[in-house]
Amino acid sequence: MSASRPLADRCALITGATGGIGAAVARRLGDAGANLHLIARGRNALRSMAERLGGCAWPADLEEADALRDVLEHVVRSQGGPPDVLVNAVGIFEVAPFAETSRAMLDRALATNLRGPFLMIQALLPGMLARGSGTIVTIGSVAGYRAFPSNSAYSASKFGVRGMHEVLAEELQGTGVRATLVEPAATDTPVWDPYRPDERPDLPDRAEMLQPDDVAEAVLFVVTRPAGVTLPLLRIRRG
Repeated sequence: MSASRPLADRCALITGATGGIGAAVARRLGDAGANLHLIARGRNALRSMAERLGGCAWPADLEEADALRDVLEHVVRSQGGPPDVLVNAVGIFEVAPFAETSRAMLDRALATNLRGPFLMIQALLPGMLARGSGTIVTIGSVAGYRAFPSNSAYSASKFGVRGMHEVLAEELQGTGVRATLVEPAATDTPVWDPYRPDERPDLPDRAEMLQPDDVAEAVLFVVTRPAGVTLPLLRIRRG
């Protein structure tokens, strides 16, 4: 391990790895020397990303529990154990006034943003506990602790992520496995494209948002802390 490659010989599994924060995290951890395993739904984009970064592509939809379990079993077998680092970066973002938020929107938000990370952690945690090491990073949101109009489905999922994480962090004390919830403010990713935020007074301007690389740097900081040092919560925003 060197100062420039602090994750050399470490395995990092990243969900949502083809766009936005997930892609930025994959690039940053890869630059730090991590052996990358990337999960996303889009097969072609995922394979292209894995080829560029020298990682392994594992196409999977986090809403399909059985297929996801099979993929994770393959990852664990290929590495001889669970990853050293798990980053739950997959997410969807849809906004609408409460009265116009459909049940389908709520179901999508909960399935992807909350149930997906839950299934990832549940599948890999036993192996991490048996080994006595591992770092789990879940990307939350400012909408997981602050209320914003038109965010009912998204906030429900991200408040749920925070609750799930806080229970997990309590259970992991003294195990050697650590968990961090990273809660960024609004971040300039393609999820905003359908809403044209620069043209709406109720949404933040893109120039005021964090960049995905800002969040990726925060994730790298978390996963490179010395053994025994845990950062349960990291909230980041523009200065």
